[in-house]
Amino acid sequence: MSLRLLAIDIGAESGRAVVGSFDGARLTVDEAHRFPNLAVRLGGTLYWDVLRILADVQDGVRRAGEVAALGVDTWGVDFGLLDARGRLIGNPVHYRDGRTAGTLERMSQRVSRADVYEATGIQFLEINTLNQLFAMVEAEDPQLQSAERLLLMPDLINHFLCGSAVSEYTNATTTQCFDPRRGGWALELVERLGIPARLFPEVVAPGTVLGTLADQPPSPSGRGAWGEGGGPRVVAPATHDTGSAVAAMPLALDGAAAFLSSGTWSLVGLEVRQPVINEQALAANVTNEGGVAGTTRLLKNVMGLWLVQEARRALGEPGAEPPSYEALSTLAEHAPSGTAFIDPDDARFLRTGDVRAAVTSYCGETRQPAPDDPGTLMRVLLESLALKYASVLGELQQLTGRAVSSIYVVGGGARNELLCRLTAAATGLPVLAGAAESTAIGNLIVQALALGELASLAEARELVALSFPARAYEPNGDWSAARERFAQLRNTGVIA
Repeated sequence: MSLRLLAIDIGAESGRAVVGSFDGARLTVDEAHRFPNLAVRLGGTLYWDVLRILADVQDGVRRAGEVAALGVDTWGVDFGLLDARGRLIGNPVHYRDGRTAGTLERMSQRVSRADVYEATGIQFLEINTLNQLFAMVEAEDPQLQSAERLLLMPDLINHFLCGSAVSEYTNATTTQCFDPRRGGWALELVERLGIPARLFPEVVAPGTVLGTLADQPPSPSGRGAWGEGGGPRVVAPATHDTGSAVAAMPLALDGAAAFLSSGTWSLVGLEVRQPVINEQALAANVTNEGGVAGTTRLLKNVMGLWLVQEARRALGEPGAEPPSYEALSTLAEHAPSGTAFIDPDDARFLRTGDVRAAVTSYCGETRQPAPDDPGTLMRVLLESLALKYASVLGELQQLTGRAVSSIYVVGGGARNELLCRLTAAATGLPVLAGAAESTAIGNLIVQALALGELASLAEARELVALSFPARAYEPNGDWSAARERFAQLRNTGVIA
């Protein structure tokens, strides 16, 4: 009989419960439940609706039927605070909330950027957990005084599933509160910023069995859903979604392939053996995130398909369904190339707002014609993403001395054929598009490793390559002039 496992994979736009069946030779996946993940603005603060998320997780578990184990992965940096009795103190705040605006500069007045990077090796972003906690310190938020424990989003969900109160390694490393070389929380750093050290829990490795599902959802007959064997084990996979996605990529450690995990955020990087923390890495503002089986993901965050999501929302008529992604992709396919470029990581694109207006503003400031129709707007966004990927890969190759020969793409962007073709053209490298659900697949294979069904990460990746063949996109056309224009834009802020 096949081994049945359940991956709860929650992104910043939607979540899904995916059942994986492993027969010893192939892995197949089937979506049992999909649900929206909607932020809520209340009293001037942007929150995650965590009770809605937990209800949908329970729904996904119920619909999955009998499984041997389940694992949860989510986006990084956001967290909930628990009191001494393990109760949640307030709804978790969304990383796009404005409370962290300006924290990078104010933090550097207390602790230098060099000291923060030396301790953590993490890219400086206003959304980081460290910035969020510092914003609470500045505001003298009473939640910090009453809290006993900080749990990142997947750890928080696990807490309510099985009672655990630990942090999984791959997600802990994204917070900018963790020292990857020492293998523990950077407590001296957080205390220098006034953040209570008591908040940070024990850190466990991906593949740790956390417990057994506590609240078994009843079946329609009213009997326990799991039969006489009891509930499934709750396993911590790589609980950071990028950690799970990269675990599912058939990469060779220190090999020539780069990875691109393309979703709401794009994570562009290389898998390496040790963190790269030096002056050059600080200058490039790259990040070192922990991976499965002792690996490190040397990468950079790029704004990603958030731009497309927000543009789609802005293009919808009030009270009507916005245009489909497929329709917008078709319009972009037929739009002119090279109209204008943006830096996807410009601060104006971080917060929720009208992307059309933001792009028009950016183009005006950089002496470029603004896109004047939906197709050209989408083309500008997608070409800019592809050029930013090329720029980041150039930085990573200089930093490591490694020549990249191909790019392996997973996530929602793997389904976007135009973006894959543009990425191949902009980088001059072949693009291999893997499964869109690679995050859930990586979650499942780490569960299988935890249960002893797979012997190693290398074996798990062979299984993925056999079960989910990649599609290849070859580079086409000369993009050297476009890369030069984009570099000029980033270096000078204008295109001559």
